[in-house]
Parts: sequence; C-alpha cells; structure tokens
Amino acid sequence: MSIRLSNTLSGKVEEFVPVSPPEVRMYSCGPTVYDYGHIGNFRTFVAIDILRRFLKQSGFKLHHVMNITDVDDRIIERAAKQGVGVRQYTAKFEKAFLEDMDSLHCEHPEEIVRATDEIEEMADFVAHLVEKGFAYRAEDGSYYFRIAKFPEYGKLSKKPLAAIEDGARVDSDRFDKEEVRDFALWKAPKAGEAFWETKIGKGRPGWHIECSAMAIKHLGETLDIHLGGEDLIFPHHENEIAQSESLTGKPFARYWVHARFLLIEADKMSKSLGNFFTLRDLVLMGHKPSSIRYLLASVPYRRQLNFTFDGLKQAAASVERVRNFRQRLESAQLPAGSNPAAAGLASETAKKMTAVLEDDLNTAEFLGALFEMIRQGNALADSGELKKDDAQALLAPVRQFDEIFDVLRDDDTPRMREIVEWGKKEGRKIEGDAAALASNHFLSDEQVSELIEQHNAARKAKDFAKSDAIRKQLADSGILVENTKEGVRWKRK
Repeated sequence: MSIRLSNTLSGKVEEFVPVSPPEVRMYSCGPTVYDYGHIGNFRTFVAIDILRRFLKQSGFKLHHVMNITDVDDRIIERAAKQGVGVRQYTAKFEKAFLEDMDSLHCEHPEEIVRATDEIEEMADFVAHLVEKGFAYRAEDGSYYFRIAKFPEYGKLSKKPLAAIEDGARVDSDRFDKEEVRDFALWKAPKAGEAFWETKIGKGRPGWHIECSAMAIKHLGETLDIHLGGEDLIFPHHENEIAQSESLTGKPFARYWVHARFLLIEADKMSKSLGNFFTLRDLVLMGHKPSSIRYLLASVPYRRQLNFTFDGLKQAAASVERVRNFRQRLESAQLPAGSNPAAAGLASETAKKMTAVLEDDLNTAEFLGALFEMIRQGNALADSGELKKDDAQALLAPVRQFDEIFDVLRDDDTPRMREIVEWGKKEGRKIEGDAAALASNHFLSDEQVSELIEQHNAARKAKDFAKSDAIRKQLADSGILVENTKEGVRWKRK
C-alpha cells in the first residue's frame, strides 16, 4: 500500500512516508473563532477529515493536533465593543464550531489546543529567536522576524524573496520595522487592548507564531504533515516555516497539504455578493448535514469545488441512493448461495476504491466506483441473480465508503433540530425541512420505520382504513412509500 499526496513544498504528488511509521504526526490550522464557520472553512475541515479517516483505514496511528485561534485583531476589537473578555467572547464561537464539526461528522483531532492557553510558550519562542538574531524588538515593545535572515523564505509559496510584498493578512503595526517585509511575532498592546504579561513584556502573539509554538510543543520539531486551506500558504505557512526552521535548524514539516478554495454558483464567496453561507445558514434552509458533507467531500481536495444548490440536491439524492441500496441488501429475502459475478464485482470495487484514494485522495473516482457497483448490484437483484452470500459481499464496499464519507448513519434530524432551536433563539429565517422540524411535522427515519411497520401490520390485519391513514400521514410528511417484492421501501420527496 502506497499513499500519494500533493506536497505544496515540492510541487509534486509524492509517496507519503512518515518518519516513525505507523505513527503520523499531523497538524492542521484550526478556526479563528470570531464568528460562525462558513462552508469555505468546512470544505477544508472535511478534506482534512477524509485524509485522517483514510490514514486510519490504511493502518496508520494518528497524533493529530489542531489549534483554535482565540486571540487576534478582530477578536480583541469585537470583545472590546461588547465589553467582555477575549475568552468570554470566543467561547460561544468555539462551542459552535465544534458543534458544527460534529454535525458534519468530522472527527475531533487527538488534541485541540487554544492559543490563549499557551502564551508563555509563544513568548519563549520569540525570546529564543531574538537570541539567535532572527528577531528584534521595536521601540513600542513589538517583536518582528527578520525575513532577510532566512534566505529560503518563499520556498513554500514559490515567491522569490526580492518580489515578496505584504501578504493578504497584513500586520497593521509597523513601528520601527527594519524592513517592510518583516512580520510581527509579538504585538505590543494599544490603549484599551487585551494583553498578557510575559518575559518579553506586555502584549499578545502575532498570528503566525501561534501555530509554530503549539505544533512544536505537541508534535516535535519536524511534523509529518501540515494541513490547511490554500489561502494559508502565503503568508501564514510561509512565516511558520521561517520562524520554526530558524529556531530549530530542522525542516518544520515534510508534507504540506492544502485544500483548494470553493466557489458558490461559480462565484467567489463574498458577503457583498450575498452568497456567503455558514453551515447553519444552509441547515436553516432545510439542507441536511449529510448532504453538505457529501458535496464538500465529493470533489478531490486539490480541485476547486463549485458549490451549488442543485449540487446539494444531487448530494442528498446520492446519499439516499446508497442508503436504499444498503437497506435493500440487508432486508432482501434472497436464495442461499453466491453468484461469482457479484462476488467479483464486490472485490474489484473494493480494490478500486482503495487505489483511487491512495492516489491523492481521489474522492470523485472513489464515488464513481461505488455507484457503478450499486448500478450493477441492483441489476443483479432485479433479475433474480443475487444470492444471500452476495449481499454480504456487496455490503463490504458500502461499509468501506462509509468509513470515509460517514453519511449513512441517520442523525440528520437531531442535528438539524438542534440548529433549528438555535435559529429560533437567534431570530433566523427557517425554511424547507428545517421549517417542518420547527413546526414538529418532520418525521425522523426511526419514526418513518415505525409507521411503516404499523402500516404493514394494518394491511395484514386487513384494517385498510388504518393503513391508508398511515400512508396519508407519511405522504403529508413528504415520505413516498413503495411496495416491492423485497418489501416496503420509502424515500423522502
């Protein structure tokens, strides 16, 4: 088995070999918790989750650390406006982020670390860089990194040092910089700003130093994989490399894996365009978390994803198709024995699904292999050629799929209900299935199954009035019921 990943550092797709197999030391840049997470953020977090699940499926043991940035300019400004402390302000959004991750079935890393819990470590990091001559103190008490002292600066983003201008996330403080390109390691407080007392003086960490200090503390001086969205390549990850390798003299990370941006209906997501959506916005429109996760994962992380509402509907239909296939295999009354064609189909599908994920996590081809198996499996069942042992063989690739995508367990309803209750309190607009949940007319899968059992019992007892009433109740709740030779099937409209 050989997993290959796109390494931004080399610009190539490379075989992944950790330093100490089977352990994988992996760091991902987490959220800055100043507001609710948007789907661009979650495209990256779902991609990271797909990688960690496949690494585990492939036999690796993960030590995955993710930071939570709970101090930056926006947080300090917004907390001050509300008259609350930084931790009090960010607690609400940190909680919401973790809830949203759970809604999308993103596994939690082995460690989640907060910037405000590790301020002293960051101050120590800065002090050691000053001792080594890579950093300096400005007159106002801020500290900056000397980019000119690190000749390899630009090796990740492929920007030549002489051509580098200020990055997308520019430090606003420029007191006595030796050079305009130097970036802030530590910011002295302005009047009224939150700050910490440390060995290097009053202030707060710059954005970049947080990840370096926490990654090295929890994972060691050289990581196997560093992950994030492509917007972090420059300047954030470039600056992490410069300050970390200047401190340790060792490579900071061996593989840098970045997820591409997403578009919304072919446009860049922007509040000014009115196409900026948080996960909660989409759920309040009636879209299931399983559909959202499926769509975010369906396009390989190294390709740009065009997120559309038609695509969300198709994602919901795809999830339902796999669920229906699994239900058919589990409930069908099949003759004993096996069909070599079905056994071969299951085996070849499982091999292809593994092979395409090994090839830089090609989730599109992974899904293609699964749905081709479903098409052929349904054809075998329709023609009466499927046997009892075949059902178990074909269920194996379905389980293999769900270990990675995790969209088949039915907890959409409780997750949506929690967000609907939040939306009510926040005065948000609630639409579609979410509105049905709000009005308590929505039926969970468990409730549907129970009603279908009652419907079947009524038909057997020839209580047609009751069976018709139950069918009408299901139809009014958007449930279509179909009688087949394998039994009753249902799906949502």
